[in-house]
Amino acid sequence: MPIGIIMNVLVVVAGGITGALAGERISESFKENLNTIFGACAMSMGIASTVLMENMPAVIFSVIAGTSIGLAIHMGEQINKAGTVMQRGIGRVLKTSGKDKTEDNGSVLVTALVLFCASGTGIYGAIVSGMTGDHSILLAKSILDFPTALIFSCTLGMVVSLIAVPQFIIFMALYLLAGVIYPLCTPVMINDFKACGGILLLATGFRMIKVKEFPVADMIPAMVLVMPVSYLWSNYIVPLIA
Repeated sequence: MPIGIIMNVLVVVAGGITGALAGERISESFKENLNTIFGACAMSMGIASTVLMENMPAVIFSVIAGTSIGLAIHMGEQINKAGTVMQRGIGRVLKTSGKDKTEDNGSVLVTALVLFCASGTGIYGAIVSGMTGDHSILLAKSILDFPTALIFSCTLGMVVSLIAVPQFIIFMALYLLAGVIYPLCTPVMINDFKACGGILLLATGFRMIKVKEFPVADMIPAMVLVMPVSYLWSNYIVPLIA
């Protein structure tokens, strides 16, 4: 049962509603400082996952090659464009939620869509949940997502709660696909996959604390490459150099 996904979706809905109702009472300094804490938590989750790494060369190669692919096909830009399309579809809700549909609000909404639906943490968590039944990543993400949704809804209103719909669809698709892949994986491949996801979590944390704008969306293809690369490294490269 996708407990982590269900919890994450419900938390985004609750955070969106709470922020829309109480947003004006929250100070700007509180929002800014809380975002910094979110980043530190994301990096802590990343470190905890990265230490599971079994084949460092395979993981590093996957991150570099995957990011290169993402940059080459402009994956980050495509995700932003998809967010813009979704923004147009639900833009009318911005008006009905008491917020004017300004250009600035549209940009904020696209950012929220990418963060909740296409972040490295969410994708990684949904896949791990489907592969191993370990919901801890998504549950930890849920703790972060409640105040994050609350802060976004201070600007956007109730529309933030609607982001839970595409979020559920995307995460469930990844969850079901991962369940098919898992029987083909070895423990080493799974640990290297988690380590790769940990690197994405670290990059996400640095973005959140505004130290460096890592291209996290462009790094997503690394999650696809890491397991086959780990398999090839363990079974064909290591025997040659051992």
